[in-house]
Amino acid sequence: MKITKLLYSLVFTLLSLSVFGQQQPKQGQAQSGRVELLGADELIGGTTFNGQKADKLIGNVSFKQKDGFLYADSVYQYRDSELLEAFGKVRIVQADTVTMTGDHALYDGATRTATMTGNVVMKDPRMTLTTPSLDYDLNTKTAYYTEGGTIVDPENRLQSRKGVYETQTKMFTFEQDVKVTTKDYNITAQNMKYNTLTKVVYFQGPTVIKGQQGDLYAEEGTYNSLEKISRFGRNAYILTPEYRLGGDKLYYDEQKGYGYAEVNVSLRSLKDDVTIYGQTGRYWRDSGISKVYGKPMMETIMDNDTLYMAADTLVSRESKAPGMPSMLFAYNNVKIFKSDLQGKCDSLSYNRTDSVMHMNIKPVLWNEQTQMVSDTVRMHMRNKTIEKMYMFGSAFIASEDSLKNYNQVKGRDMTAFFKEGKISRVNVNGNGESLYFALEGDSVLTGANKAICSDMVLRFADNKLHRISFLMNPDATFVPPHELKVEDKQLEDFKWLPELRPEKQDIVSLKSLPKVQPIAPRVVKKQSTAVKPKVEAKAKPSAKNKNSSR
Repeated sequence: MKITKLLYSLVFTLLSLSVFGQQQPKQGQAQSGRVELLGADELIGGTTFNGQKADKLIGNVSFKQKDGFLYADSVYQYRDSELLEAFGKVRIVQADTVTMTGDHALYDGATRTATMTGNVVMKDPRMTLTTPSLDYDLNTKTAYYTEGGTIVDPENRLQSRKGVYETQTKMFTFEQDVKVTTKDYNITAQNMKYNTLTKVVYFQGPTVIKGQQGDLYAEEGTYNSLEKISRFGRNAYILTPEYRLGGDKLYYDEQKGYGYAEVNVSLRSLKDDVTIYGQTGRYWRDSGISKVYGKPMMETIMDNDTLYMAADTLVSRESKAPGMPSMLFAYNNVKIFKSDLQGKCDSLSYNRTDSVMHMNIKPVLWNEQTQMVSDTVRMHMRNKTIEKMYMFGSAFIASEDSLKNYNQVKGRDMTAFFKEGKISRVNVNGNGESLYFALEGDSVLTGANKAICSDMVLRFADNKLHRISFLMNPDATFVPPHELKVEDKQLEDFKWLPELRPEKQDIVSLKSLPKVQPIAPRVVKKQSTAVKPKVEAKAKPSAKNKNSSR
């Protein structure tokens, strides 16, 4: 009996050496070394499988080739090739670091490549991959799958239709329907790379990252899932409940809540549909502050129109506490343009919660043919339309008629009231003076009405002065044309500033901004002064001549 077992063992060994050592590598194949049979419970020689001659090994089968090992319940060794076909609890191990298991495997000893199918699981110290099928190259230590795979490591779960894993560099390349899930983010993409060592995700196509604090989009860039830092490019943006910050280059630190954007920057407030464009933008999530500079420009829809604003720097601050307003600040060289309102000042603040705008340091405003100047201006809006405007300190209103005369009103303070975006009434409070030229038709000057009165009320119709009411003891004079002197044609401190009036093209660079709803061009109509404005006085005027105004 002992002699029989000894003979069987000797024959088994000789056959296995013949099977795994007789073939020489073919041209183009790797010099991979011999495949060695380490053991099996049973050998059946000379069988036919898949139309080819093979030897079948059964029970606890194991092979070795260089640093790779193959284990299975049964294996067919094809005699005319260097192929091993393994079945049942198949396991391939390389260098004690990479392990693959599955139901079936085809191993080519000449090229040291394996194809594994059926409940495939691949593991290394940093991750676990599951997939229906897997190709693995033991020379390059690279795995490939094309039927969908899921990778799990301590921080992330990654899925894709296709994938490549380079075990030496710990780099995954994903293609088609890529999904990444972490405790803080869900990422979707079409093409992506992931380093299981550094935990850095590399984007190579449209990518969306959805998180608890906001969402991010990019078409190229990186995301460090440990440090939670994103570096994006090409149409990138951050989307929070309050803002959408975008640019061609984007940096965002999730833990610090800080974002930085460059080149074609856009910052949109989602609460009130205000968008700011520029070349550089910064965002601080916790304070709700965003800053845009590099020729920044703001646009917002107001009353079926668009309001544009430009300045050296624009800053937006969102409300972060009850009673705290959302604000917009503009600094230096501020210009605003709307089809029926233009303005200029050195600094501006806009309370977006209460719809109140403050213009500071030499503010000038134009409404149709009317120019308004004062030390400071405060505008109140309702339903995104100007409702009321306060002019504090050295207030001055002027308009040009068809003969290039300037109708003028000045006072300490003024309050202008608007209806449908047009001036309807102006209250002059303190130190009031007025100068209006009376025309017959649009071509004949018939005289000038001059009046001094502490308080006045100016009423407008069709953007023209319709009536003046003097509230307290006016001193009014009508001056015939032949008696008008140069000094009679201007009130003290009068300045006509058409060169400062912004045009749309001064603010908007149409080539660098996305398309917006077109706005009808502002049409400046000639002022018709065929009828001189009616002048009313609540107290009897102290007339200086018979032509005093009434």
